[in-house]
Amino acid sequence: MKVLNIGGLKIKLPIIQGGMGVGVSLSGLAAAVANEGGVGVISPAGIGFLYKEHSPDYLENCIYGLTTEIRKTRENSKGILGVNIMVALSNYADLVTTSIREKVNIIFSGAGLPLDLPKFLTPDSETKLVPIVSSGRAAALICNKWYTNYQYIPDAIVVEGPKAGGHLGFKVDQIFDESYSLEHLIDEVVAVAREFGEKYGKEIPVIAAGGIYSGADIAAILEHGAAGVQMGTRFVTTNECDASTEFKQAYIQAREEDVRIIKSPVGMPGRAISCTFLDDVDRGTRRPKVCPVNCVKTCDIATAPYCIMASLASALRGNFRNGYAFAGSNVWKTDRIISVRELFTTLKNEYKEALKGKLAIVR
Repeated sequence: MKVLNIGGLKIKLPIIQGGMGVGVSLSGLAAAVANEGGVGVISPAGIGFLYKEHSPDYLENCIYGLTTEIRKTRENSKGILGVNIMVALSNYADLVTTSIREKVNIIFSGAGLPLDLPKFLTPDSETKLVPIVSSGRAAALICNKWYTNYQYIPDAIVVEGPKAGGHLGFKVDQIFDESYSLEHLIDEVVAVAREFGEKYGKEIPVIAAGGIYSGADIAAILEHGAAGVQMGTRFVTTNECDASTEFKQAYIQAREEDVRIIKSPVGMPGRAISCTFLDDVDRGTRRPKVCPVNCVKTCDIATAPYCIMASLASALRGNFRNGYAFAGSNVWKTDRIISVRELFTTLKNEYKEALKGKLAIVR
């Protein structure tokens, strides 16, 4: 695999571990991925639930928790570290400024359009900025806004297709429409990146995400013009993933028919694994009494069937009566828990075999 260059950062293997909240991708997973030559990514979404002993204030706990996890990752890895920050989070600005202050290498930002992300950079900042989009139109809008307002062009762009886990940037009827497939989207976004890159003299690599599971998948999407990939689901069933063993087992036990699209309280569709909790939601027996932390700007307690952060925190601990797990469309393919190192070896071998097969066909 070719080296991925993001704003001068040379990434040995063009594999970015997706940011997964609540508590699924913290320092344990991020450090392990970075040590293997990929980009390890921390998700601060809901991290205040995990550090609630620090303070009665959830938002303060989020900053403390993120700072702690960044520093723990740095203690255990010399590799490249990213933080994935959802635009929809109510403390978005504080999480961004904390990440920049702690000198993380890359901020990935989606679940909304990060139109003002460059304004948080400081004169001495070395942090690279990478928006996550679901269309060429969104990529062009961000490039235009960033340059007009801040004279800044993205250091890379992640395009996330409808096969991803978690919140999806698509309408429900688009999720299974082939015209919105990752293969179509990558062509759109690569064209936008090339246009703005040539205009402003900056290379903008495009990273493909959503449904990428194997080394063969990586080879195929790189053929479409992607410079790298982002993978989330595949990293959950590793020893180093920060989730509980029970959470990982939910992935391993999932069947293809268990993967479903849900309506999230944050106002977006999402992909998750069926469980008792989601069955209760469907029956209308779940209602939050109060909003405990006001963590997501787009979540309305008056209409929400449950608190999303609390439910994801429950699932993290293996409690699927009070929570559920987000997962990508290929989660049913997982069959065992392995080390991150073994996963990287597997992906590299699968990638090589895919290239050999293609060469054999050409000959």
